[in-house]
Amino acid sequence: QVQLVESGGGRVQPGGSLRLSCAASGSIFSITDMGWYRQAPGKERELVATATSGANTYYADSAKGRFTISRNNAKNTVYLQMNSLKPEDTAVYYCQSKVIPIATMRLLEVWGQGTLVTVSS
Repeated sequence: QVQLVESGGGRVQPGGSLRLSCAASGSIFSITDMGWYRQAPGKERELVATATSGANTYYADSAKGRFTISRNNAKNTVYLQMNSLKPEDTAVYYCQSKVIPIATMRLLEVWGQGTLVTVSS
């Protein structure tokens, strides 16, 4: 089995910072893309940022200039550094990855359980 475990969520004041981490574990042959999504109450899940295996990065307009996605391939981990946080950033943040488990050798989309980020005074 392959799973993603997120950490780093919490409560911060507007203008503060958080760093989210997501580590993939299990018998993995390879990992292609890794990224972050978020879902606020009453809203649909939206893409925040992605990082490909080729080190290309993509950001939603709402994240540009404030968030930075990075990867440590040796640790099978992706990070999301979030600065200048706003109340509208409040959401459950989900890690997502496309992996090839050794057991199947077929591409599998895996989601983490989510970590809550709350931005308020």
